[in-house]
Amino acid sequence: MNIYQVNDIAELIKDNSYVGRGIVIGKTADGKKAATAYFIMGRSENSRNRIFTEKNGEVFTEPFDASKVQDPSLIIYAAIRSYENKLIVTNGNQTDTIYDSLANGGCFCKALKTREFEPDAPNFTPRISGMLTFADGDFTYKMSILKSIDADGSDCARYTFDYPSVAGLGHFIHTYVCDGNPIPTFQGEPERVAIDNDIDAFTDKLWNALDENNKISLYVRYVDLATGEADNRLINKNK
Repeated sequence: MNIYQVNDIAELIKDNSYVGRGIVIGKTADGKKAATAYFIMGRSENSRNRIFTEKNGEVFTEPFDASKVQDPSLIIYAAIRSYENKLIVTNGNQTDTIYDSLANGGCFCKALKTREFEPDAPNFTPRISGMLTFADGDFTYKMSILKSIDADGSDCARYTFDYPSVAGLGHFIHTYVCDGNPIPTFQGEPERVAIDNDIDAFTDKLWNALDENNKISLYVRYVDLATGEADNRLINKNK
C-alpha cells in the first residue's frame, strides 16, 4: 500500500451510496489556486429538502420547501464564511463558533473544543470542519472531525489535521464511511486527492460521482493565490 498515493476523488466515492457531507481542501496542480469544496447528501425527506445559497461570498444551507421543514437545527446553517485572511468551511453551525472565536482572539482548535458530534443518536453524525489561512501568496489549512468515542455517545473524540499546501494535493474528509444503520462514521486521516487545475472539471467530477439518489448540493471555490480573486460553482439538485 502506497500511503502517499494521491487518489482521484471520483474513484473514492463512486458506487458508494452514502458518504454523507464532505469537505475537500487543497491546491491545484499548477500551484496557482487554493481549492475548497463542500457537498451535502441526504436520506430522509427533511435532509433532502435543502439547497445552497450564496450571499456576499458566504454560503448557507436553506430549505427548498419551507413548509416541509421538520427540524431545522441540524440542517440549516452557514457552511462557508470568511474572517480576515481565513476561509472557514464546516458541516454545521460550528462555522459560526469558529468565526466568533477568531473575532474574539481565539483560534480554530480552541473553538472546536467547545463543540462535539451532532446529537442525532444512534448515528452521532461527526462535525467536520476546515479552515484555509492565506498569507504571502500562499496558504495553509486545517481540518477537524469531532466524533463519538463509542456507540453510546458518552464522550467526544477530537482530531485536528494541519497541512501545508502542496501543488496538486488535496485532502478529503466526510462524515460517513458508507450507508448503514447506524451509519458508520469516517475513520482515519483525511484522504489524499488530486485537485484539477480547472474548476469546472473538478466540480463535474465530484458531482457526477456522488450517488444520484442521495446527493443534494455542491459548492466549489477556487481562489487565485496571486490576485485573491475567487471563482465559484454552485449546484443544487432541487431547483
